[in-house]
Amino acid sequence: MAKTEHTPLRDDALEEMFRAARAEAPEPSDSLMARIMADAEAEIAARAEAAHPVRTPRPGLWAALVAAIGGWPALASMATAAVAGVWLGFGATEGVDALAGGILIGDTGTATVSYEFEDLLPGYEGFAALETETD
Repeated sequence: MAKTEHTPLRDDALEEMFRAARAEAPEPSDSLMARIMADAEAEIAARAEAAHPVRTPRPGLWAALVAAIGGWPALASMATAAVAGVWLGFGATEGVDALAGGILIGDTGTATVSYEFEDLLPGYEGFAALETETD
């Protein structure tokens, strides 16, 4: 029998079938309702935990600065270099002169620089040889 060969239901017959289905509505069992409610309560608890996550406190300004520098080992190295610079700069001029071979302190016994400014910077004579004329 093909689909087109049967007679379609009238509206009255279809309405009678729906009325019968509404009159005999199946009720879920108590165990099914208990399982559904247990699942719903578990889902509510899970969503409540997800809605209020535990936030870790943000690090303070000093902690962020120490982390940006590289941590405590880097900060300790910088502090050691700073202390050594202060010690060499103010307190140990004679000791530095002895390590430098006596060239930092002149004959007068005061800490003067015995270098001229031109001795510390390279000259421009080498650049003149590189320059070529472009006429």
